[in-house]
Amino acid sequence: MCRFFDGKLVNLLKRILTRVLLVIVGIAVGVAACLAAYYTSGDGLFEKTVGTKKPAASVSLRAAATNAELTQYAYKVLDYIKAGDYAGLSSMVHPEFGVVFSPYATINLTSNKCFTAAQVGAFAGDNNKYVWGKYDGSGSPIEMTPADYFKKFVFDKDYTLATQIGVDTVIKTGNSLENIKDVFPNIRYVDFHIPGTDANADGLDWSSLRLGFEKYNGELKLTVIVHSVWTV
Repeated sequence: MCRFFDGKLVNLLKRILTRVLLVIVGIAVGVAACLAAYYTSGDGLFEKTVGTKKPAASVSLRAAATNAELTQYAYKVLDYIKAGDYAGLSSMVHPEFGVVFSPYATINLTSNKCFTAAQVGAFAGDNNKYVWGKYDGSGSPIEMTPADYFKKFVFDKDYTLATQIGVDTVIKTGNSLENIKDVFPNIRYVDFHIPGTDANADGLDWSSLRLGFEKYNGELKLTVIVHSVWTV
């Protein structure tokens, strides 16, 4: 039966298929452009709630791929933290430098605690209290077990649901000095930001978690976890 198929019908089907293919290609190009804009660093922030990003001056596909890798690593770290999987988290820690924990935006390598990958991997059974820094305002030492510190100064909110994400960009700042690039000149970081929701607090109940990475043998490794909130 196919041998006697109407030639005009065949041509019509060809034209329809061609148009369908063109539409599919157009959609694919549009998606690729959106992803490139999403992963462009330093020129704005991504709004997950509406799926748009402040436009960058130019979009580099190489930069887009690099930022995609960075963001992927950051989400992987968040997943380990959310699951309480310290063994998994330790696999992301920089083998040479370890990881610094800063309870506030201002990083102080003298007072902030630094742990090796092996130490992070043992956090689940570590009931020792460490001094992680000083409380904002009072200046009292922050003395906590790893589990308690993570509850208050790392995963105090579910940052996997952050509505704003900054790549090498601080989304919101308080009175603390932002010195992540001064302390770690070669770092690249992702800022997971959750806006404030309390009208009585004028939105000052916002918080951010910044995950900083440096290259080690060509692979991104976690070197700092910064918790940022409004400070006095």
